[in-house]
Amino acid sequence: MSRIFEGQLSATGLKVALIQSRFNSFITDRLLDGALDALNRHGGDKSNYIIVKTPGAFELPLAAKKLAESGRYEVLVALGAVIRGLTPHFNYVATEATKGLAQVTLNTGVPVAFGLLICDTIEQAVERAGTKNGNKGFDAALTALEMTNLLYDLERG
Repeated sequence: MSRIFEGQLSATGLKVALIQSRFNSFITDRLLDGALDALNRHGGDKSNYIIVKTPGAFELPLAAKKLAESGRYEVLVALGAVIRGLTPHFNYVATEATKGLAQVTLNTGVPVAFGLLICDTIEQAVERAGTKNGNKGFDAALTALEMTNLLYDLERG
């Protein structure tokens, strides 16, 4: 029979850095609350978390890179909200933030859970930050736990 590797949803003992964009904080504060709730529900210890606030989503990758390279955190959770406006600015910020976070993961080997909302409207963002579509910050924290534990299992073979 084949071996199956699948990460567990456990935050016990994990050092977690949560990176929150302050822009659209009425959304990102809810994402942060959701992420913290997920970590706490899965055995996390608040003394093992840090919260880093960036001005906007575009700055998330640089903060993530510094945190990942520090070696002090086993997983990062990036939280932000980019909401379409009347100019193409939305496209550039969303694309570059997404690419930058992916690069941090691939270049450092430290999981960066993607909790960046990219929405056409404020209503869509609100729905994803704790109303009818759940809380994507909560979901990102679960992804962080699963990927971190999966990587540990793969290292042990």
